[in-house]
Amino acid sequence: MNLQISRSPIGLDGIPAAETVLSHVDGERGELIIAGERVGDLVRQTGFEGVTARLWSGGTGQPVAEATVRASLGAARQRAFARLPDLLGITRGLSIVDGVRAAIAGLRAENGLPHEATIVGALPVIAGALVQQSQGGDPIAPDPDVSHAADTLSMMLGRKPDAREVAALDAYFVTVCDHGMNASTFTTRVVASTQADLFAAVTAGYCALTGPLHGGAPEPVLEMLDAIGSSERIKPWVDAALARGERLMGFGHRIYRVRDPRADVLKGAIERLAGGGTDLPFAGEVEAYIRAALRRKNPDRPLDTNVEFFTAILLDALKIPRQAFTPVFAVARAAGWTAHAREQQRGGRLIRPSSAYIGPMPE
Repeated sequence: MNLQISRSPIGLDGIPAAETVLSHVDGERGELIIAGERVGDLVRQTGFEGVTARLWSGGTGQPVAEATVRASLGAARQRAFARLPDLLGITRGLSIVDGVRAAIAGLRAENGLPHEATIVGALPVIAGALVQQSQGGDPIAPDPDVSHAADTLSMMLGRKPDAREVAALDAYFVTVCDHGMNASTFTTRVVASTQADLFAAVTAGYCALTGPLHGGAPEPVLEMLDAIGSSERIKPWVDAALARGERLMGFGHRIYRVRDPRADVLKGAIERLAGGGTDLPFAGEVEAYIRAALRRKNPDRPLDTNVEFFTAILLDALKIPRQAFTPVFAVARAAGWTAHAREQQRGGRLIRPSSAYIGPMPE
């Protein structure tokens, strides 16, 4: 028995799974649009609370003011801190990354707060507490009157950050808050499409983010820079790695056929932070040589710098522990996850793709 089956693109590449007003990725042109603005313009125009207001407005279909977001996130951070004894109990014996996953799953609705605010507000409190705990310290109480970026840094570092540090993390938060139908956002939307609540949907999204092919690349970038070590070792190290067929971390992207637009935005943020001791000249040398080497190796489609390369340098410059890189990514991306979940629930359509069966058929 012969059965002709139409094969869909592996990985669902190019298959629209939803209509959205939240973000758009143009891989051919190297462009990212979030809530109607190019990502670089958005970083110059607003902060994390402002872009979150735009995302939640789009996701819910109702206008949400930036001041409302700022107040609700401040209150949510306080509520999460009050619940830390219960939340940290769930994380006992787990790594920072896994502890955040367990604690997210333990979140619940808070009276007077939107679910999205409860989730986004809780993430930096949980991550900061786990960082402090890993260093033998006590959790740092949040300050509801400062920005989300400022409070995240305070709880992570155990000290008040300066304005330059806050601006750098805020630029990072805006840059990575949403990015089209990436794996974690798609996962979030699939769960939300079943009409599960936001807590279940975002827990699933975070689980997807922890995979090394999605949110786990910044730390290996630093490991690569550590391995290279000095300017004179750049050429021999990179050439040897390419000869062995190894992947160079921080270069190439599944969607972008040209340079990831977020890379330049974060590079600018690092340059503004550079007075704080950031070793950008060495990283810049490494980036320049790798880009040239990849052009020589693949002249028809050279791999360019992606967001992970400068994410690693930025977060390291801010003294955020490497084990917390993925949770800090989640602090920002949760704004997009919650907006996508609300948008999916409003549509009311269960996401249920088909598969191309390639196994044997009965006679």
